[in-house]
Amino acid sequence: MSTLRLAVKIIPGAAQDKVVGLLGDALKIRVRAQPERGKANAAVIAILAKFFELPEAALTICSGQTSASKVVEIQGLSRADLEHKLND
Repeated sequence: MSTLRLAVKIIPGAAQDKVVGLLGDALKIRVRAQPERGKANAAVIAILAKFFELPEAALTICSGQTSASKVVEIQGLSRADLEHKLND
């Protein structure tokens, strides 16, 4: 099973939850949740799981817990899968 570490840039307090696209090497994500008590982190996991059609348990925030820039580890996703999904 493939594992991918993905840099993400989070924009909290947005009007809607949405994967925006690539911003440099990072995936830009807008979340409605505010960055308090882990709400935005939970929203990021839920949004990415839905976007990549994976269970939430397959995703882990491995760095940047309190930052807008994070690294998410995704089990069951390859770089090719990522590129395919972003080009849909």
